[in-house]
Amino acid sequence: MTEAVSISVSAPRAQSRSLLGEAWHRFRQQRPAMLGLIILLMLVLAAIAAPLLTSYDPDKQKLVDVLIHPNAPHPLGTDHLGRDVLARLLYGGRLSLMIGLLAVGIGLLVGMPLGAVSGYYGGWVDMIVQRVADILLSFPSILLALSLVAVLGVGLRNVIISVGVSAVPRFIRIVRGSVLTIREQTYVEAARAVGVKDHTILRRHILINALAPVIVQATLSLGSAILTAAGLGFLGLGVQPPTAEWGAMLGEGRQYIFSASYMATFPGIAIFLAVLGFNLMGDGLRDALDPRLRE
Repeated sequence: MTEAVSISVSAPRAQSRSLLGEAWHRFRQQRPAMLGLIILLMLVLAAIAAPLLTSYDPDKQKLVDVLIHPNAPHPLGTDHLGRDVLARLLYGGRLSLMIGLLAVGIGLLVGMPLGAVSGYYGGWVDMIVQRVADILLSFPSILLALSLVAVLGVGLRNVIISVGVSAVPRFIRIVRGSVLTIREQTYVEAARAVGVKDHTILRRHILINALAPVIVQATLSLGSAILTAAGLGFLGLGVQPPTAEWGAMLGEGRQYIFSASYMATFPGIAIFLAVLGFNLMGDGLRDALDPRLRE
């Protein structure tokens, strides 16, 4: 009797491990996706190990070293205030990646519940939530973020909130679409029949099965969030000086694009690699988590 119980308990765990293992196996077979993962790991490790990779203070000005082109002491040169570009790039990576993660976190925390409630209950709740999503989607992400920054003011916290709000309608739509399909499944109807409460059905049966498209959208949204935050920094409406951030560095470098092009080149390359890495990884996850590819 005990043996039968142990087998029945361990079977779901073994099945979940096999599904994750199968998804990881499909992900590894896609070279672009693995390239994206490697790029992101390198950027994250470089940001974490910034104190080990450079001894310069990213915010310390040294006017005798203004606009020094890349050389041995300063591998990426110095900016218009004598600050080491490599140090600012590494420490700025921490901030840019953090902004992307927190902004997408806001999109998830707000968008997932609204999308789930909208798709599950329908009716007037669905109409109100979807009209709000339509209004937000009618603005390009950068324009919506600019409008929110204009209302809230500049600063790190307001940039995170603005970029996060611009990501909310995408999660509302994708979660709602998944919930509309899942709520008609037999196991959901069975849960309703035995009297399981709606919030329990949403948490245990619906949202857990809608995670695959949400994970893919979150990965793709990370690149968009970093790009939007960099756009705000480029316009001078994001993180304020002297704090290092890729978009702000790019905005400072545009004034010296002809005399010291490296000031804009290296932050631009960093933004490009981060967005490329998240997009490649998101495409790989979409293929790896697609149930139609499972045997």
